Amino acid sequence: MSEVYRLAESRDAERLLEIIYDAYITIRELKLQWPAAHADLALIEENIAKNACYVLENDGQIAATLTLSKDAINKWHWEYPFLKWFAVHPDAQGSGLGTKLLTWVEEAIIRDELGASAVTLATAEKHPWLLDMYERKGYERIDAIDRGNGDGTMYLLRKIVNPHLHAQRIRQHRQGGRL
Repeated sequence: MSEVYRLAESRDAERLLEIIYDAYITIRELKLQWPAAHADLALIEENIAKNACYVLENDGQIAATLTLSKDAINKWHWEYPFLKWFAVHPDAQGSGLGTKLLTWVEEAIIRDELGASAVTLATAEKHPWLLDMYERKGYERIDAIDRGNGDGTMYLLRKIVNPHLHAQRIRQHRQGGRL
């Protein structure tokens, strides 16, 4: 089994549309207003172009995807990198490939490349298993909001990826600096 982690390219858009559409069926059934769940090819292409969209190829086929947003931080008024559009093709679900991609992005990109102490993502309370899954992976709830769009309570979750740096930033913040 050969695994390759890389940034998505425009040529990957059709495969990513297939993965995201198939993986987000529960999101659509719950009538959550998540852009990824209702994406068309143009929105997938825009995501690839505007953000850092990562993929995990397994034996030459993209099996999972995860996006590091370049604009969501301002929406939540938070200063940590924000992950979105996490999806694993149904044929690969339960294989651990999604966890491998998430861990790789958290460590190689967020912690090592960006030098961030933590990472954030958001999910809906009404989803039957996502909140529990992220909490098992070390994410903790740090904020909640109901935007009144029918999604119900959305939780902002944070995972500390560099505890030493995070403690240092907390000390700086308490002394009047920014996180």
